[in-house]
Amino acid sequence: MSESSPTVGELFKAKAVTDEQVSAAVEMYLSDLEAGIFPIAAGYVVDVDAAVVRHLWARAVPAYVATAKSLS
Repeated sequence: MSESSPTVGELFKAKAVTDEQVSAAVEMYLSDLEAGIFPIAAGYVVDVDAAVVRHLWARAVPAYVATAKSLS
């Protein structure tokens, strides 16, 4: 059995990624909802699409942003 990869939250808690790096990944995703793999830090990449799909709250954010833009 193989070990699972650490989550971005786990990397953040371990200080392997910074707040700025996490914010950059989020901003990249919000600018391109089909962005895919993002090099978040040296030696680490995150599949942003997969991370969002697995996280209920994160799935709601792009829907809210799209709705908010259509209302303005």
